[in-house]
Amino acid sequence: MSDKFNKPDYIFETSWEVCNKVGGIYTVLSSRAKSMQDKYPDKAIFIGPDIWKEQECPWFKEDKTLFIEWKNSISENENLKIRIGRWLVPGEPIAILVEFDQFLSYKNDIYHEMWDKFGVNSLHAYGDYDEACMYAYATGMVIQSFYKYHKLEQKKVIAHFNEWMMGMGLLYVKSKLPQIGTLFTTHATTIGRSIAGNGKPLYNYLSSYDGDQMARELNVEAKHSVEKTAAHQADVFTTVSDITAQECKHLLQREPIVTPNGFEKGFIPTGTKYTKKRNEARNLLIDVTEKLLGYDIEKDALLVATSGRYEYRNKGLDVFVDAMARLNQIKQLNKDVIAFIMVPAWIDTVRVDLQDRLKQKNTPTTPLNQPFITHWLKNMNHDSILNQMSYLNIDNKKSNKVKIIFVPSYLNGNDGIFNKSYYDLLIGMDVTVFPSYYEPWGYTPHESIAFSVPTITTTLAGFGLWMRRLGDMRGMDDGIEVLKRDDYNFVELSEDICNRVFEMTTKSDIQEKLLRETAKEKAKHADWTEFFKYYEEAYSLALSCKGNK
Repeated sequence: MSDKFNKPDYIFETSWEVCNKVGGIYTVLSSRAKSMQDKYPDKAIFIGPDIWKEQECPWFKEDKTLFIEWKNSISENENLKIRIGRWLVPGEPIAILVEFDQFLSYKNDIYHEMWDKFGVNSLHAYGDYDEACMYAYATGMVIQSFYKYHKLEQKKVIAHFNEWMMGMGLLYVKSKLPQIGTLFTTHATTIGRSIAGNGKPLYNYLSSYDGDQMARELNVEAKHSVEKTAAHQADVFTTVSDITAQECKHLLQREPIVTPNGFEKGFIPTGTKYTKKRNEARNLLIDVTEKLLGYDIEKDALLVATSGRYEYRNKGLDVFVDAMARLNQIKQLNKDVIAFIMVPAWIDTVRVDLQDRLKQKNTPTTPLNQPFITHWLKNMNHDSILNQMSYLNIDNKKSNKVKIIFVPSYLNGNDGIFNKSYYDLLIGMDVTVFPSYYEPWGYTPHESIAFSVPTITTTLAGFGLWMRRLGDMRGMDDGIEVLKRDDYNFVELSEDICNRVFEMTTKSDIQEKLLRETAKEKAKHADWTEFFKYYEEAYSLALSCKGNK
């Protein structure tokens, strides 16, 4: 760290997604952990929820020698049950898992305390609000206990809280330990996500929306209240992109500092290992497709993918399906295109008929029933993706050059069909498409180019906007295409995606290789080695202004 920064002695970072792989925040924290461990060895401590009852957390390894005296003290004197160990990600930082169920029985007392001290309105809470807030409150108690037991009064200490779910943890620390520098990061505002998810135009009218009024209208008043209060009470308020910063400014009424998301490239294979894993992925993806469809696919087929959470409109899944249907109508298309939708849905069972076929070496001569999905869903007749495919008459017949394969399972290496992780399949793709409408950052296109896979994203993704500032040229020749998206240009966006994917089908093998190298070079600009400095600046600022709120 440069001398101009006020360097902390301890950093406590809390999130619902520490050692708990749920979504994009897990990627943010787990990939940043190595940079933090390198710069603050065993002084950057992550805190996560201990929700592991019937099975052990696969991303956590307990170490009963760590802080053993303090652990005994917190158990005996404060009735807090914790486990201490290592987060099994690059850097293997110290992680503390905290039980919080015991707080649920007197949650109303805690909510009353938060109303009295900070004006947090929990009256209309529902869903995951109680669990999240009780866990957040427990993390505040853990930080307080560690701070006092280890006599850190003369140390520079940072407490960093992620998302509305951790808001009450920040407020607890502000109340009990104002000498600690606090950070609050929103990765996506409750109101912004709700507006977009409810089909309302977010961007054209952003400056006209009143966050408090919209929270009441969309029934997210409690979450919005704790999020907005934490944003205002934090010494430093941050978010992940310029586009979300505007959202925070208008809907939370405090302008944040932007700390863009980086990526840890240390686990990406290189050289011959990369080539081997890419070939394995391609062969498997084509094999699964052939066994579903009942006919051979060209070995030089263009493999396209989209992925992420199942947010049909927000993630642009509707645009992706529409664009692939358009692509299938192009008469000049002379190469097979297999479009994979890798989005976890409400799975019923793995397809046993597909499993049986995958054991056979030869390609069958008849398609399976519903030859466009790898796992059965509980709601087959009401699934948005399947209904759109049906409406657009996408049937994966041999006469069609474009085939769509819906992979609705979590790709964790044990899905029953591919049995590979998402990254081990991503590496086999030729191009990815992420036409997001609501995407505060956008790890999916970021990960794609890090794995040397050219990608298409939009100007409504934080990562897309950041890449545009680097100088995104028109077309795929620089390894990434950032397409304009707004509240109303669905058709134009779909046509643009169709054209860019068609462009990829015209590339020679040499051109494809150059594109992959170009994409990889672009990704280097968004590595944590480049981006961690923004967090260092935020830590320094928090230490400078702590206790002033």
